[in-house]
Amino acid sequence: MRIDQALAWAVKQLEGGESPSVDAKVMLADILGKSQTYLFTWPDKTLTPSQIAQFEDAIERRKAGEPVAYIIGKRDFWTLSLFTSSHTLIPRPDTEVLVEHVINWATGNVSANTPNKPPLSICDLGTGTGAIALALASELPQASVIGVDFLSDAVALAKRNANSNKIENARFMQSDWFSALRGHTFDIIVSNPPYIDETSPYLNEGDVRFEPKSALTSGDSGLSDIKHIISHASTYLNSNGLLAFEHGFDQGDAVKALLQTSGFVNVKTIKDYGNNDRVTLGQWP
Repeated sequence: MRIDQALAWAVKQLEGGESPSVDAKVMLADILGKSQTYLFTWPDKTLTPSQIAQFEDAIERRKAGEPVAYIIGKRDFWTLSLFTSSHTLIPRPDTEVLVEHVINWATGNVSANTPNKPPLSICDLGTGTGAIALALASELPQASVIGVDFLSDAVALAKRNANSNKIENARFMQSDWFSALRGHTFDIIVSNPPYIDETSPYLNEGDVRFEPKSALTSGDSGLSDIKHIISHASTYLNSNGLLAFEHGFDQGDAVKALLQTSGFVNVKTIKDYGNNDRVTLGQWP
């Protein structure tokens, strides 16, 4: 079977899915250890029996709904290539909105770019793959970044991703939100916490079906973990420090009100690439 024949077969197998052609190309390129450009350049290259078997298995898994990021074991995020696992959420493009606005805030902070000031300190709560922490660390090389997660498997994965991307200014530790951070304070606390209501029908759709529910759902209409973080954040934030969340498309007003009620100032909600409320941030005065 040639590359072009394999792709045509795979697209037909995945017909009706979200992105049959894209999925097929990503998985075949990974199996071949080549770029997707290679697939277009050498469409007449013949696959080995082993490669055909691997591709057929990958297509069957995708037909069953398993996310491509779990099948190939990695996902691009920001400028990074990250290993993934079933213990953690799959990094998504909308989370880059959170990264972008935190970087914008940080680069306007005097301690981010003044040599005689202490390094900017950043904490990523519920780090998962380490996506947010590592993206921030890569763009703010003078900053000191800590990512925490209550799962030891997630911490190990984030460390692996730091090593594979050669990022040295981020470290990771196990912690149930702030439990292991006593005595630490930060200029920025950022989080993409669980925020989906436990009864949401969205949990039965698409890739989300395969992702860990502990990283997706939260009580109190999805706001329980956000409320917990807000209620404790002031203890761990330096003066004028930033607290920034990713949240559900319909939670912007609620998160904004929670921050303002707790004493945060300069609170604003930002839309994602689909024009939905996605990120809310505020400063501790």
